[in-house]
Amino acid sequence: MVKSLIKDIMEMADDFVSFIWPSTCASCNERLFKHEDTICTNCLIKLPRTHFHLWKENDFHRLFWGKVNIEYATAFFFFLKESKYRKLIHKLKYQHMPEIGVILGRELGYEIAQSVFSEIDLIVPVPLHPKKEFIRGYNQSDKIAIGLGQGMGKPIDCKTLIRNTHTASQTRKNRYERWENVNSIFTVTNPEIFKNKHILIVDDVVTTGSTLESCIVEVLNAGAAKVSLAALGIAKE
Repeated sequence: MVKSLIKDIMEMADDFVSFIWPSTCASCNERLFKHEDTICTNCLIKLPRTHFHLWKENDFHRLFWGKVNIEYATAFFFFLKESKYRKLIHKLKYQHMPEIGVILGRELGYEIAQSVFSEIDLIVPVPLHPKKEFIRGYNQSDKIAIGLGQGMGKPIDCKTLIRNTHTASQTRKNRYERWENVNSIFTVTNPEIFKNKHILIVDDVVTTGSTLESCIVEVLNAGAAKVSLAALGIAKE
């Protein structure tokens, strides 16, 4: 009786706080309903999804043709220049909202869990250099991987693939400069963990794929049987 009363009081208090200071969607800024968290249901439904997990030869997969061998590649949504969803990635990376990565990663996980991606053994996020991770407070790809693991029911490993060189931002570099900037900057600390496994490497947004390409090379050299890729967004004009 007492526990029930306390629970009712706490729920009333939460409702009062929500009424005075309502939580808003990180994408559209509309008020969130009680069951919603960070991103409203309407925005999640209207994401410009790629559905790349439904066919092997897609725009993401083609980025690596003739460069490195990958099994599958998918991105959750198109990263469009004028889209309201672009701000979700910005808030995830630069406005200390790691929960966005977990939520979107989990939604992507639900979407691909019953597809060919069910074959993967281990989820591995693209690492940040420790200096950049310390400044940001977290690695956004770790958060995406955590959500993805929850949605797919797959294990994650955030420690074996590391970045050993701090590089400049990729934002204003062309494809060659991007590759030169990330070439040989990753290391696999314990190859046995990846040996003979199908590894799913996870990133936030894909443009040229240079960073992922460098990761793929290291993971395959460590003895992984196969490598697949997943990202929240893929750049599209």
